[in-house]
Amino acid sequence: MIEHHKGNDGLSNLVYSNTMVRAEKCYQCGKCSAGCPVNSEMDYPPSVVMRMLQLQDKESDKKILGSKSIWLCVTCEMCYSRCPMEIDIPKMMDFLREKAYKDKVVNKKSKNIIAFHKAFLNSIRKNGRLNEIGLLGEYKLSTFDLMKDVNLAPSMIAKGKLHFFPDKIKNTKLMKHIFARTIKQKEAEK
Repeated sequence: MIEHHKGNDGLSNLVYSNTMVRAEKCYQCGKCSAGCPVNSEMDYPPSVVMRMLQLQDKESDKKILGSKSIWLCVTCEMCYSRCPMEIDIPKMMDFLREKAYKDKVVNKKSKNIIAFHKAFLNSIRKNGRLNEIGLLGEYKLSTFDLMKDVNLAPSMIAKGKLHFFPDKIKNTKLMKHIFARTIKQKEAEK
């Protein structure tokens, strides 16, 4: 069993200290990777990410943080539900994304995922719930992919799937306060 050493700033120890997820519990059964719906698109499937964390070497840590895998994880929790050791891989992946973003080592192929994530959160912050038109507009402007899928819009509008005006919660100030408090709390942790 791999030990966590105080003062060791390796990625495995950072994952543990921030999420309480222990990579060393994984015995490489592969159930997480076998059940992952995006496994085929990943450069390192979940079981390989777990093994790389167990190695506790700088090169593996660098590969994990620079991988597409951490950004492709949809946090569906299929891996977690299949894991005989109940390792919370989605929680770990969230931390790895946050660390990669903070350290500015995000995989270049993941920029659209980050753009979508930011547009989604901005929509929630402004309205208290998702506004699809606002989300799409912000996403398309940030990725410069303005015309892709534009032919789907008329049909989606006709079916009531896209609304021009956002449905807002009654107290949007509270939502903005929650976001501000969370950002302030994260900055204080740094």
